[in-house]
Amino acid sequence: MKIAFLINNAFGIGGTIRSTANLSAAFADRHDVEVVSVHRSRDEPALPFDPRVRLTSLIDLREGSPGFEGDHPLTQRPGTMFPYTGATGNMPYTGLQDERIGAFLADTRSDVVIATRPDLNGYLARDGRRRYLRVGQEHLSLDQYREPLRGDQNRAIGGLDAYVTVSEADAAQYRAALPDVGTTIVCVPNGVRAPAVERSTLDSRVIVAAGRLIPIKRYDRLVNAFAKVAADHPGWTLRIYGRGPQKENLRELIDRLGLHDRVFLMGAVSPIETEWAKGAVAAVSSDMESFGMTIVEAMHCGVPVVATDCPHGPGEIITHGQDGLLVPLDGDVDAYADALNRVVSDEALRERLGKAALTKAETYAPAVIAHRYETLFEELSRSRRRRWEGGAARLKRLAALAVRPRPTKAAPAAEADGSAPTPTAHARATGDGGLTVLLDPAELPSGPLDFVARLRRDPGKRQARVPLLPSADAPDTVVRATLHPAEHTLAEGRWDCYVAPRGTNKRVRLSARLVEQAALVGRPPRVDRRGVGVWIPYPTVDGFLALRTWLRPAHAEIDAVEVGEGAVTVTGTVLGDAESVTAAVAEGAVVRVASRVDSAYDFTVAAWAVGERGFRFTVPYGELMARRSVEHDLWDLRLGDGQSGDVPVGRIGGDVVERRKTDLVPGQVFEHGERGRTRVRPYFTVNNELALSAKDVGEGA
Repeated sequence: MKIAFLINNAFGIGGTIRSTANLSAAFADRHDVEVVSVHRSRDEPALPFDPRVRLTSLIDLREGSPGFEGDHPLTQRPGTMFPYTGATGNMPYTGLQDERIGAFLADTRSDVVIATRPDLNGYLARDGRRRYLRVGQEHLSLDQYREPLRGDQNRAIGGLDAYVTVSEADAAQYRAALPDVGTTIVCVPNGVRAPAVERSTLDSRVIVAAGRLIPIKRYDRLVNAFAKVAADHPGWTLRIYGRGPQKENLRELIDRLGLHDRVFLMGAVSPIETEWAKGAVAAVSSDMESFGMTIVEAMHCGVPVVATDCPHGPGEIITHGQDGLLVPLDGDVDAYADALNRVVSDEALRERLGKAALTKAETYAPAVIAHRYETLFEELSRSRRRRWEGGAARLKRLAALAVRPRPTKAAPAAEADGSAPTPTAHARATGDGGLTVLLDPAELPSGPLDFVARLRRDPGKRQARVPLLPSADAPDTVVRATLHPAEHTLAEGRWDCYVAPRGTNKRVRLSARLVEQAALVGRPPRVDRRGVGVWIPYPTVDGFLALRTWLRPAHAEIDAVEVGEGAVTVTGTVLGDAESVTAAVAEGAVVRVASRVDSAYDFTVAAWAVGERGFRFTVPYGELMARRSVEHDLWDLRLGDGQSGDVPVGRIGGDVVERRKTDLVPGQVFEHGERGRTRVRPYFTVNNELALSAKDVGEGA
């Protein structure tokens, strides 16, 4: 059977795209599958599609590409389909979409076409052909639509063979709303793949949430509930992954509650399963969830989920008290805080719920969901056969193909131009702070190979090199290499990762398929005879595997940054050689606040010892204000005795490569005489070291 998916933009990030990638891969085991993206916004999809699935696009929106069509004459004509901006964002439909989608639906030789959003369901109902099955998907829910979109979509449903929702409750609502429509309305939940990551150890003391930062997700409920939990559980933190219009509101709430050092907005991360595996608890705080892919994704990682019992998905996925907890919506913040507190406080409960969650997640495996779709296709074919006897031969062939195994196509050994494909690496931080890299030998050059890490922009071209060897678990399909900190000294900086034939420098750079950092969560920097060291593997912005490293004689690792009225107070632990530690916490120790403009603006503040290796110091903002000199003044912080070498102050431990994006400290605004208003705030630099900023701001800031 030939199956085609029609999707707005397969090159972005979102639940519909993840669901399509998962289901299309499962279909590819037995069928010929194509994903047709109306728009192409980037060179490669942000979420991986199975290599057996053909990914095509109708309109190229990549500025600068030879095929760019953003200025096509038809973009000046309005589209004729009802508007739906939820998925297209800045890509409003025009006459060009009308032409391309209509042409695809007229010409496709598919046996089944699956549309994935309201506007595409409209095109499929209006422009689709009766020679193939027309299946519309609903990834949201009836309650989430307002007029006129609700009416437009409901009218389109009558022109489809089937309309598939992701919850039973939503299917029932549609059937009740459309009693006279002959379309088959049925629930088939989203398929969610079991990730290749190691399951969570559930001891990270991290609560994880993920999704669009939009009002219906109610992350304000989650943050307020966590504030009640945080006071009794000082070691726990909350991470929220995603982007959206509520970001600034959430930032203001976090700062107002004094949780800037406990609640972190992590931004969008893809793939997200590596982040679920870092969690001890997963949190869903929505007022409505059409399905809840994040719930199943977290369950696949063995993480218990605390979810609001909102319409529609959570209650159909979670069995309360068995594989997660459901919180009544009418209890709001207090009830949610109580549920969080219950799981945070009880290690045995977390383990029991997490184990059961793994079992529940298996029922949403894409292969299981694909079989449910195949059953639907067969039923639709039989119904057509009864109505149109003249089409019996073709429909018999369709039904037979629905269960016929399709040979698995191996990934090509080389690209069309004859060059080797880019190898994709699965990287994993190890328990000792090292790095293991797993590779598919089918993507690699033949012969003995080495894994190579090479220091970026290094005149000395330093590198670490270890052999790639067959994995003991799967020697025919996986090769691996491991860098151990005890065996390799990596200078501070960024290291790019390659494979190279042994004895040569013919390197091939590695793309990053998955990068697991869970073993580093909460892990302090390593201290040995070489100094204080940290290695964090990460994917670069262009998708390659890299390693961020720190190595210094001594380091002052920050535990907390407290913002008071007109001052900032920092506490932490000094790490490194005995001499540096002694100097940093000795009586008379100081913090040098070093100006980047001129050393004449430097000053010092007292540092106080806290226990054997701890420190505490306070920087009054008045000292900075007295030393303003340019539009944007910056000061670095160094801890010491004022005589021996200074120790940098920062946060290099753990799993976060760039603290400047996640560990945000609130600022304060002051009047500064003739200079006007000045905002002073602490911030983390590109090296994850703490610095201070004093910047001129306008009257409205």
